[in-house]
Amino acid sequence: MKKLYRSERDKKISGICGGLARSLNIDSTIIRLFVVATALFSFGTVAFLYILASIVVPKENYNSYPEGYEYY
Repeated sequence: MKKLYRSERDKKISGICGGLARSLNIDSTIIRLFVVATALFSFGTVAFLYILASIVVPKENYNSYPEGYEYY
């Protein structure tokens, strides 16, 4: 099982959705749409969990990038 990290290269706000999509091997847009849809109907619970995950989940390090990936 892959370890969950906040994505540094696929992020819109904090990288939680990008990191989750990478660990599940699916497109990050699907995760983002799911998070937005559930946030609208959860009365703030998903927003609270997103903020909490942004604090708890570590950022991905440069060693986790695939070989040949150029980062600046």
